[in-house]
Amino acid sequence: MIFLDAEHFLDEAIASVFGQTYSAWELLLVDDGSTDGSAACAQRWAREHPQRVRYLTHPAHVNRGMSASRNLGIRHARGLYLAFLDSDDVWLPDKLFHQMALLEAWPEAAMVYGPTRWWYSWTGRVEDQSRDFVHPLGITPDTLVQPPTLLTHFLRNEGASPCTCSILVRREVVERVHGFQDAFRGLYEDQAFCAKICLSLPVVASAECLYLYRQHPDSACAVATRTGQAHAARLQFLTWLAAYLSEQRLVHAAVDQAVRDELWRSRHPLLERGLSHARRLARRIKSPVRTG
Repeated sequence: MIFLDAEHFLDEAIASVFGQTYSAWELLLVDDGSTDGSAACAQRWAREHPQRVRYLTHPAHVNRGMSASRNLGIRHARGLYLAFLDSDDVWLPDKLFHQMALLEAWPEAAMVYGPTRWWYSWTGRVEDQSRDFVHPLGITPDTLVQPPTLLTHFLRNEGASPCTCSILVRREVVERVHGFQDAFRGLYEDQAFCAKICLSLPVVASAECLYLYRQHPDSACAVATRTGQAHAARLQFLTWLAAYLSEQRLVHAAVDQAVRDELWRSRHPLLERGLSHARRLARRIKSPVRTG
């Protein structure tokens, strides 16, 4: 669990790990240079549960970003499996139990992920109670998906990409793909990580939604969207992925085409919006008009 100035939500996230029905876990709390009270909170959990919880931070307590912080936790982890939970999100009690069972049932699978509930109702406000939704997987659930099917699907349906809190992956796989890309300090670090796995390894897509993805105005995604940084972040990710495919000499026609298409859309957003509008109009014109 990486965190940066997360004192408002950190206790609840940690408590959701302690609430797991699967009990053979360790929790690594990685501080990415916090300046609020979250460091003290994490240190308290580590002090009270030294056999289960460890507190980590970068040298000189510097801020190095999400990917470098996840990699720090990975280097210190002792388990054969790795799961990730952001400090403002929550696991439901059966998350680890269910996903461990799936990876045991499919020994050839590199990773398992599932749909995530976009969690607005955490506020308790009446107007937020009906806003929660679960983004559909878009593929047949509870199946072993062969590479690179998922990557093509995620590129063309960005909302279907796994949330970090929904992943359980074998440690040997993380080491094989060299973990997270340090260059991604914020957005798309999770998608870059998943892309490297889904390119060449089979993945289990679970039907179970066991994760709450908290929606709030101070989240990294919300801030990026509000400040206009989200578009630049996607373009950075797609540019990196095109270079990665070339460097690794990985040739997948469907993936290559999806990357080219998404790069074009990212580089020409106004043209893409115009074309999308024209396509919608064309569909309306072609649709039969029903009367009576």
